[in-house]
Amino acid sequence: MRVLGIDPGLTRCGLGIVEGSVGRPLRMLDVGVVQTPADMPTALRLCEIERVVDAWLDRHQPDAVAVERVFSQHNVRTVMGTAQASGVAMVVAARRGLPVAMHTPSEVKAAVSGS
Repeated sequence: MRVLGIDPGLTRCGLGIVEGSVGRPLRMLDVGVVQTPADMPTALRLCEIERVVDAWLDRHQPDAVAVERVFSQHNVRTVMGTAQASGVAMVVAARRGLPVAMHTPSEVKAAVSGS
């Protein structure tokens, strides 16, 4: 199975492709970051994230997409940007009929490292 993992954010949106099967170690195939400038209008920043996520889906043909779940932060502005980027990633995947799973950072670390 091949999965595109997304760590959403407006300024930096992390992307990673892993591949593996049950009982075997995961293999990292690619990793990258979508960076958008803080002075760019939010709508254009979201369009750039959409464009790059779409290109990664074309290039890597994952079976599923995993998005880091937004968790409580003190800075509402940061939470909003993260949630917006997360929504864009989910829409791009859903448009292609790919299953989307939401996971906390702790869940991802445990699944990848085994602890």
